[in-house]
Amino acid sequence: MATVHRRYKDATFEIFARIAKALASPKRLELVDLLAQAPKTVENLSEASGQSLANTSQHLQALKAARIVESTKEGLYVRYRLSDRKVVEVYLSLHSLAETLDTEIKEITGRYLAGRDDMEPVSPSALRKRMRSGSAILIDVRPADEFEAGHLPGAVNFPLHDLEARASELPKDREVVAYCRGPYCVQSVKAMEILRSKGVKARRLSAGIHQWKRETARRRS
Repeated sequence: MATVHRRYKDATFEIFARIAKALASPKRLELVDLLAQAPKTVENLSEASGQSLANTSQHLQALKAARIVESTKEGLYVRYRLSDRKVVEVYLSLHSLAETLDTEIKEITGRYLAGRDDMEPVSPSALRKRMRSGSAILIDVRPADEFEAGHLPGAVNFPLHDLEARASELPKDREVVAYCRGPYCVQSVKAMEILRSKGVKARRLSAGIHQWKRETARRRS
Protein backbone atom coordinates (compact mmCIF):
# COMPACT_ATOMS: atom_id res chain seq x y z
CA MET A 1 0.00 0.00 0.00
CA ALA A 2 2.87 2.36 0.82
CA THR A 3 4.16 1.87 -2.74
CA VAL A 4 0.82 3.07 -4.15
CA HIS A 5 0.99 6.20 -2.01
CA ARG A 6 4.59 6.81 -3.05
CA ARG A 7 3.76 6.47 -6.76
CA TYR A 8 0.88 8.90 -6.40
CA LYS A 9 3.05 11.46 -4.59
CA ASP A 10 5.89 11.12 -7.09
CA ALA A 11 3.50 11.55 -10.01
CA THR A 12 1.93 14.72 -8.64
CA PHE A 13 5.25 16.36 -7.80
CA GLU A 14 6.51 15.42 -11.27
CA ILE A 15 3.69 17.49 -12.77
CA PHE A 16 4.47 20.45 -10.49
CA ALA A 17 8.14 20.23 -11.44
CA ARG A 18 7.30 20.03 -15.16
CA ILE A 19 5.42 23.33 -14.97
CA ALA A 20 8.17 24.96 -12.89
CA LYS A 21 10.83 23.72 -15.33
CA ALA A 22 8.93 25.21 -18.27
CA LEU A 23 8.98 28.59 -16.53
CA ALA A 24 12.64 28.32 -15.51
CA SER A 25 13.91 30.40 -18.41
CA PRO A 26 14.26 34.20 -18.60
CA LYS A 27 13.07 34.26 -22.20
CA ARG A 28 10.05 32.06 -21.50
CA LEU A 29 9.07 34.27 -18.60
CA GLU A 30 9.31 37.27 -20.92
CA LEU A 31 6.98 35.49 -23.35
CA VAL A 32 4.54 34.88 -20.49
CA ASP A 33 4.77 38.57 -19.62
CA LEU A 34 3.94 39.52 -23.21
CA LEU A 35 1.09 37.04 -23.49
CA ALA A 36 -0.34 38.30 -20.21
CA GLN A 37 -1.05 41.54 -22.09
CA ALA A 38 -2.76 40.05 -25.17
CA PRO A 39 -2.65 37.03 -27.50
CA LYS A 40 0.16 37.31 -30.04
CA THR A 41 1.62 35.56 -33.04
CA VAL A 42 5.08 34.02 -33.04
CA GLU A 43 6.23 36.92 -35.21
CA ASN A 44 4.88 39.48 -32.70
CA LEU A 45 6.54 37.68 -29.81
CA SER A 46 9.84 37.34 -31.65
CA GLU A 47 10.01 41.06 -32.37
CA ALA A 48 8.89 42.12 -28.88
CA SER A 49 11.30 39.79 -27.06
CA GLY A 50 14.30 40.35 -29.33
CA GLN A 51 14.63 36.65 -30.18
CA SER A 52 14.84 34.85 -33.48
CA LEU A 53 11.71 33.20 -34.81
CA ALA A 54 13.26 29.78 -34.29
CA ASN A 55 14.15 30.39 -30.63
CA THR A 56 10.78 31.98 -29.94
CA SER A 57 9.00 29.00 -31.45
CA GLN A 58 11.09 26.55 -29.39
CA HIS A 59 10.29 28.37 -26.15
CA LEU A 60 6.60 28.47 -27.03
CA GLN A 61 6.59 24.74 -27.69
CA ALA A 62 8.10 24.13 -24.23
CA LEU A 63 5.41 26.32 -22.66
CA LYS A 64 2.74 24.56 -24.70
CA ALA A 65 3.99 21.11 -23.65
CA ALA A 66 3.52 22.20 -20.04
CA ARG A 67 0.04 23.51 -20.96
CA ILE A 68 0.98 27.04 -19.93
CA VAL A 69 0.06 28.41 -23.35
CA GLU A 70 -2.27 27.29 -26.12
CA SER A 71 -2.47 28.24 -29.77
CA THR A 72 -4.90 28.58 -32.67
CA LYS A 73 -4.21 28.72 -36.40
CA GLU A 74 -5.37 31.92 -38.06
CA GLY A 75 -4.70 31.70 -41.78
CA LEU A 76 -0.93 31.72 -42.26
CA TYR A 77 -0.26 32.61 -38.63
CA VAL A 78 -0.38 30.84 -35.29
CA ARG A 79 -1.62 32.94 -32.38
CA TYR A 80 -0.65 32.07 -28.82
CA ARG A 81 -2.41 32.91 -25.57
CA LEU A 82 -2.07 31.95 -21.93
CA SER A 83 -4.10 28.84 -21.17
CA ASP A 84 -5.57 30.14 -17.91
CA ARG A 85 -5.83 33.30 -15.80
CA LYS A 86 -3.97 31.44 -13.05
CA VAL A 87 -0.80 31.63 -15.14
CA VAL A 88 -0.86 35.39 -14.64
CA GLU A 89 -1.38 34.91 -10.90
CA VAL A 90 1.63 32.58 -10.70
CA TYR A 91 3.70 35.11 -12.66
CA LEU A 92 2.70 37.96 -10.35
CA SER A 93 3.41 35.80 -7.30
CA LEU A 94 6.87 35.07 -8.71
CA HIS A 95 7.46 38.83 -8.91
CA SER A 96 6.43 39.25 -5.28
CA LEU A 97 8.51 36.30 -4.10
CA ALA A 98 11.61 37.53 -5.93
CA GLU A 99 11.20 41.01 -4.45
CA THR A 100 10.94 39.46 -0.98
CA LEU A 101 13.83 37.00 -1.26
CA ASP A 102 16.35 38.73 -3.51
CA THR A 103 17.49 42.32 -2.93
CA GLU A 104 19.40 42.20 -6.21
CA ILE A 105 16.24 43.28 -8.04
CA LYS A 106 16.24 46.63 -6.23
CA GLU A 107 19.96 47.03 -6.88
CA ILE A 108 19.56 46.32 -10.61
CA THR A 109 16.61 48.72 -10.82
CA GLY A 110 18.57 51.37 -8.93
CA ARG A 111 21.49 51.08 -11.34
CA TYR A 112 19.14 51.26 -14.34
CA LEU A 113 17.52 54.45 -13.04
CA ALA A 114 20.80 56.01 -11.85
CA GLY A 115 21.28 59.46 -13.35
CA ARG A 116 17.65 59.79 -14.29
CA ASP A 117 16.34 62.54 -12.02
CA ASP A 118 13.02 62.10 -10.24
CA MET A 119 12.10 58.74 -11.72
CA GLU A 120 10.25 57.69 -8.57
CA PRO A 121 7.03 56.03 -9.73
CA VAL A 122 3.50 57.06 -8.80
CA SER A 123 1.58 54.46 -6.78
CA PRO A 124 -1.92 53.33 -7.89
CA SER A 125 -3.52 54.99 -4.82
CA ALA A 126 -1.75 58.29 -5.52
CA LEU A 127 -2.79 58.11 -9.17
CA ARG A 128 -6.44 57.60 -8.25
CA LYS A 129 -6.38 60.78 -6.13
CA ARG A 130 -4.70 62.81 -8.86
CA MET A 131 -7.12 61.63 -11.53
CA ARG A 132 -10.13 62.42 -9.29
CA SER A 133 -8.80 65.92 -8.74
CA GLY A 134 -8.10 66.36 -12.45
CA SER A 135 -4.43 67.10 -11.83
CA ALA A 136 -3.17 64.14 -13.86
CA ILE A 137 -4.00 62.17 -16.98
CA LEU A 138 -3.09 58.55 -17.59
CA ILE A 139 -1.55 57.21 -20.78
CA ASP A 140 -0.95 53.60 -21.78
CA VAL A 141 2.22 53.31 -23.87
CA ARG A 142 1.76 49.66 -24.83
CA PRO A 143 0.95 48.65 -28.43
CA ALA A 144 -2.66 49.08 -29.56
CA ASP A 145 -3.47 45.35 -29.46
CA GLU A 146 -2.53 45.18 -25.77
CA PHE A 147 -4.53 48.31 -24.98
CA GLU A 148 -7.57 46.91 -26.75
CA ALA A 149 -7.28 43.63 -24.83
CA GLY A 150 -7.60 45.53 -21.55
CA HIS A 151 -6.46 48.80 -19.99
CA LEU A 152 -6.74 50.87 -16.83
CA PRO A 153 -9.83 53.04 -16.25
CA GLY A 154 -9.51 56.44 -17.88
CA ALA A 155 -6.32 55.59 -19.78
CA VAL A 156 -5.64 56.88 -23.30
CA ASN A 157 -3.46 54.86 -25.67
CA PHE A 158 -0.22 56.53 -26.78
CA PRO A 159 1.95 53.65 -28.08
CA LEU A 160 5.61 54.30 -27.42
CA HIS A 161 6.55 54.20 -31.11
CA ASP A 162 4.06 57.05 -31.77
CA LEU A 163 4.72 59.06 -28.64
CA GLU A 164 7.32 61.49 -29.93
CA ALA A 165 5.12 62.45 -32.89
CA ARG A 166 2.01 62.76 -30.69
CA ALA A 167 3.54 64.45 -27.64
CA SER A 168 2.01 67.79 -28.66
CA GLU A 169 -1.46 66.29 -28.01
CA LEU A 170 -0.69 66.11 -24.28
CA PRO A 171 -1.18 69.12 -21.99
CA LYS A 172 1.82 70.82 -20.37
CA ASP A 173 -0.17 72.19 -17.44
CA ARG A 174 -1.10 68.77 -16.04
CA GLU A 175 0.97 65.80 -14.97
CA VAL A 176 1.03 62.89 -17.40
CA VAL A 177 1.40 59.45 -15.82
CA ALA A 178 2.55 56.67 -18.14
CA TYR A 179 2.26 52.93 -17.63
CA CYS A 180 3.22 49.87 -19.64
CA ARG A 181 3.29 46.14 -18.91
CA GLY A 182 4.29 46.23 -15.27
CA PRO A 183 6.81 47.54 -12.73
CA TYR A 184 9.79 46.13 -14.66
CA CYS A 185 8.70 47.28 -18.10
CA VAL A 186 11.10 49.88 -19.51
CA GLN A 187 8.62 51.44 -21.93
CA SER A 188 7.21 53.80 -19.29
CA VAL A 189 10.74 55.01 -18.47
CA LYS A 190 11.42 55.65 -22.15
CA ALA A 191 8.07 57.42 -22.39
CA MET A 192 8.99 59.76 -19.55
CA GLU A 193 12.27 60.64 -21.19
CA ILE A 194 10.51 61.45 -24.46
CA LEU A 195 7.77 63.52 -22.81
CA ARG A 196 10.13 65.45 -20.56
CA SER A 197 12.29 66.32 -23.56
CA LYS A 198 9.11 67.87 -25.03
CA GLY A 199 8.38 69.92 -21.92
CA VAL A 200 5.63 67.65 -20.59
CA LYS A 201 5.51 66.93 -16.85
CA ALA A 202 5.68 63.14 -16.81
CA ARG A 203 5.79 60.38 -14.21
CA ARG A 204 5.44 56.63 -14.45
CA LEU A 205 3.00 54.33 -12.69
CA SER A 206 4.48 51.68 -10.40
CA ALA A 207 2.10 49.02 -11.71
CA GLY A 208 0.75 47.47 -14.88
CA ILE A 209 -2.79 46.37 -15.55
CA HIS A 210 -2.49 43.06 -13.69
CA GLN A 211 -0.85 44.60 -10.61
CA TRP A 212 -3.59 47.26 -10.64
CA LYS A 213 -6.32 44.62 -10.79
CA ARG A 214 -4.74 42.64 -7.96
CA GLU A 215 -4.47 45.74 -5.74
CA THR A 216 -8.06 46.77 -6.56
CA ALA A 217 -9.32 43.30 -5.61
CA ARG A 218 -7.45 43.48 -2.30
CA ARG A 219 -8.88 46.90 -1.51
CA ARG A 220 -12.40 45.60 -2.07
CA SER A 221 -11.98 42.46 0.02
